[in-house]
Amino acid sequence: MMKNPLILFISITFCFSIFAQTNTSNEKDLSRIVITPFVPSDVGGLSVNAQTTLKNRLDRIVSKNGISGSSFEQRFVLTAKVVKLSSMLVPTTPPVYNYEIEATLIIGDVVEGTIFSSLGVVVMGAGNTESAAEINAIKKIKETDAQYQDFIASGKDRIIQYFNSKCDFYLKEAEAFKNQGNFEAAIATLTSVPSICEECYSKAMSAVGPIYQLQIDRQCKSDLLNAKTSWSTNQNATGAAEAFESLNRIDPNSSCYKEALQLNDAIALRIKELENREWAYKLKIQQDQVDIDKLKINAAKEIGVAYGKNQPKTITYNYRSWWY
Repeated sequence: MMKNPLILFISITFCFSIFAQTNTSNEKDLSRIVITPFVPSDVGGLSVNAQTTLKNRLDRIVSKNGISGSSFEQRFVLTAKVVKLSSMLVPTTPPVYNYEIEATLIIGDVVEGTIFSSLGVVVMGAGNTESAAEINAIKKIKETDAQYQDFIASGKDRIIQYFNSKCDFYLKEAEAFKNQGNFEAAIATLTSVPSICEECYSKAMSAVGPIYQLQIDRQCKSDLLNAKTSWSTNQNATGAAEAFESLNRIDPNSSCYKEALQLNDAIALRIKELENREWAYKLKIQQDQVDIDKLKINAAKEIGVAYGKNQPKTITYNYRSWWY
C-alpha cells in the first residue's frame, strides 16, 4: 500500500477579474473562461511518461469543454492530488504491475486558498513496468465522461459568482496603477475583464479609453524625440529612414501626431532637395470615429497582453490546506 500523495499543479489562466453580473447558466458564456493545463516536471512519484500522459488527458478535458487557451494570470489552478491506493506485483514472466490510483481534481484560487470545485475518481491500470501501469491507469480518465464536464462547469460557475463583487476593486486597482504612471498595468487590469461580465466589461472599456490615451501620448513623445534625434544627426536618406521607423510607431490618435506629420513633411521636402526624388513613406492615418473606438479597445488589449507576458510569475501558492 502506497500513501505518498503526488501533487500535480495545472496552471489555469483565465482573466483574473472574472466578475460583474452574469447569467452563469449560459454555457456559451461560461466557455469563455480559459483554462490551461500544466503538469510541472518536478512532480514526484509518477514517471516522466506518466506525467506526459496525464498532461494529455487534462489537455483533452479542457479542449472538450471549449476552455483551452492561455493568459498571463496564473492564480487560479486546476490541480490534481494523486494517491496510489494500492500496488501489486504479479510474479509472472514478464511480471505484471497492478495500480489503483485515486485522483482528486480541484479547481481553486491559490492566492486566497479558495476551492471552487473538486472531484475524486479512482482508476486502475496494469502493465509490465511501473510506468506502464501508471500510464494505463491514467488513460482511464476519459475527457468524454460527463462527470468532468460537470466538475469544470461547476467550478467556473462558482468562480464567476465569487468575483461578482470584485468589479469595483479591480477598477480601483487600475486607477491606482494609472496614478502611479503605470499605464500598461492599468490597461492589463481593465482589458482582462471578459465580455461575459457585461456590466463590468462596459465599465472597464469606458475606463480603459482615457488611460490608453495617456499611454499613446507618452509613447508618442518618446518616438517623436527619437525621430528628431535621428534626423538632426543625419539629414540624409539614412537618417530619414531611421526617423521614419520611430514616426511610423506613432498612433494617429496621439496628441503629438500633427507634429509627427510636420516632421515627416519636412523630411520629405529635404529628401526632394537632396536627391530630387519623392519621399514615399506615409504615416498611419486616422480612421473614422467608429473605427477609432474599436481600434482603441483592440490596441489596448494588445498592450495588456504584452504587459502580462513580460511580468515575472510572483504568485505565492496557498494550497497546502487543500490536501489535509
